[in-house]
Amino acid sequence: MWIRTVSWLTVMLMVLSAAEDVNKTLSGVVGGSITLPDPVPERGFLSHDKPIIASVSPFGLDVYLNRVQWDRNSGLFTITDLQKTDSGVYTIESKTGRVFIKSYNLTVYDSAPTPTVKRLAGTSDGCRLLCSVDKRTSLLWYKDEEILNQNHSVFSLLITVQNQDQNSSYRCVSANPADSKTHHLNVRESCALNLGQTGIGNPRIRLFTYAFPTLCIVMIVLVGCLIKQRFLRKKRQESLKAEDVQYTTVQIRYDRRNQGGNPPESSGGAENAALTSIYTMLEHHSPNQTTPDVHV
Repeated sequence: MWIRTVSWLTVMLMVLSAAEDVNKTLSGVVGGSITLPDPVPERGFLSHDKPIIASVSPFGLDVYLNRVQWDRNSGLFTITDLQKTDSGVYTIESKTGRVFIKSYNLTVYDSAPTPTVKRLAGTSDGCRLLCSVDKRTSLLWYKDEEILNQNHSVFSLLITVQNQDQNSSYRCVSANPADSKTHHLNVRESCALNLGQTGIGNPRIRLFTYAFPTLCIVMIVLVGCLIKQRFLRKKRQESLKAEDVQYTTVQIRYDRRNQGGNPPESSGGAENAALTSIYTMLEHHSPNQTTPDVHV
């Protein structure tokens, strides 16, 4: 019994001393998992900040943290569903086979925020792009594979894209030691750059470049429609006036006695019954008469 107690104390002292000598730094993401790199194939321990959280024996695995897993084939420990409280020093001790003690400093980070890019007011030489995140992190701007600009623990990072560089590939990356998120962008679309044109992103220039010609075309079409409508209306009115006039044949009678009677009826029939005939009595005069005898 005494020997077993001494052996257990020896193990604990070795674990505590090993915890002070960190062999490797590890990083993980909240909600993710991490596998410690050194195996315990037969018998050993895993501790977190001194307390033992798992032990391996010929009978299997005893765990004191239900998120610790052990692969019997590889002998590796894995910690799942990482939380910020899982950060700290982990120590592995292998008692048989390859005997060793290794310690790792694990830091658990939040996942990197997703970056967004927006265009700011441009210059005659190009445009300015602002990469932003909703919490402080490291931001990096890449042009192809070259780092253009970078800063740590910031909310935003600015670059200026020159017109002559519009064919290059640009991306903004938010990163921490455990995770990274990337925003790729098409510079032609983001900056609206055109070779040989400066200030094309200015809203006023876009207005005069696209909206003004469109407005002129619309005005021309409207004026053409109004002229056509007025012409058709005038033509229709003239046509109606021409249809309202009814002509009849004037007969000249030499018998003056008959001129007091009714004028002959028009041959138009029932379809002209609504028309009003305007007439007068005409006489045929001899060439010697100077004053016409006309009765109205």
